Amino acid sequence: MTHNKNGASSMTFLTRGILLASVLALAACTNPDRFDSAGAGTGGAGGVGGIGAPGSASDPRSPAYFQQTIGDRVLFQVDQSSITPEYQTVLNGQAEWLMTNSDYVAIVEGHADEQGTREYNLALGARRANAVQEYLISRGVAPSRLRVISYGKERPIELCSVESCYSQNRRAVTIISAGLSS
Repeated sequence: MTHNKNGASSMTFLTRGILLASVLALAACTNPDRFDSAGAGTGGAGGVGGIGAPGSASDPRSPAYFQQTIGDRVLFQVDQSSITPEYQTVLNGQAEWLMTNSDYVAIVEGHADEQGTREYNLALGARRANAVQEYLISRGVAPSRLRVISYGKERPIELCSVESCYSQNRRAVTIISAGLSS
């Protein structure tokens, strides 16, 4: 190690140089569209009118967008498997997304609250999942891209014995994944 006339080592200067170069490099990365006048004022790919980062909830082609923006679940009334107008809107969005993103398949999970026997709730969950599947098919989604499964009361998302919990557990959830339809 060599020292200059002030007693500082050349290693210190090298370390400071590397640190400075790193800071400048990171600062240059803060706005990836800084040289693109076409994107000026839009905030880049994730800005107004643009498509978000691939795979993010702001990317209309992503599963995260499907789950968070379109909505992946339908709630049901006690002992019911009929789809209310509110959830028909959600399912219309799901169908449109699935039609646009044909490289995805879906599994519709049927669930029930903890009231009733295991067997009854498995059958109720199946009716709920089938109702969603039939609705999606009626909106143009190919049957080969949809599967159903019932978990009955075995997979609650809320654990308490009051209506606010029960109502969240009476649901059908559409889980999407990339894959070839069979």
